[in-house]
Amino acid sequence: MTILMPQCDRLTEPKLTNFPRRSLLPLRQDSVWLLHSGVVRTLTVLEDGTAVTLGLWGNEDIVGKPLSQANPYQIESLTPVEATLIYKQNWHEVTDAMLLHMQRSEEFIQILHYRQAETTLLQLFGWLVKRFGYQDLQGQQRIDLRLTHQDIADLVGLTRVTVTRLMKVFERQGIIQRQERQFVVMQDQAPFWHYEI
Repeated sequence: MTILMPQCDRLTEPKLTNFPRRSLLPLRQDSVWLLHSGVVRTLTVLEDGTAVTLGLWGNEDIVGKPLSQANPYQIESLTPVEATLIYKQNWHEVTDAMLLHMQRSEEFIQILHYRQAETTLLQLFGWLVKRFGYQDLQGQQRIDLRLTHQDIADLVGLTRVTVTRLMKVFERQGIIQRQERQFVVMQDQAPFWHYEI
């Protein structure tokens, strides 16, 4: 005689999981991660070793292998992250987040299609401010992401050398200002951008 044990619903009490900066979130075919805090990037790697960023995701976004056909596919934390695993049978609870995922992917794709590198970089900063910015006491919009020039290059498909060159040009033009390493800053009065490295 076989005794069947009742299956425990893994989703009744989702477990909050913490990930340190620059760690990889585990991938599962039957679940997605719902982000509660922090920022991750989804990426793939081409045959020549080039990292291609597929998107940046933050609070209340979902990420996971079921949302991508990229192979390989990775989710890397750019900041400390708190996330909950949402299993397939409960995806109906994150329908709004799935719709936002598609919309934000399209916004990101638009940035990548500007023909001039300078415009692409400025559009990226605007998008980062919109998605991850907060207003400081001086009224400036800041982003608490420590992105290297290589990270920025990977985001928009430029070389690190090009990003560094453009950042220097923007600094000379007064478009950016070098301060501490942790923020991208944008003044309310366009077109003044500040990128702190």
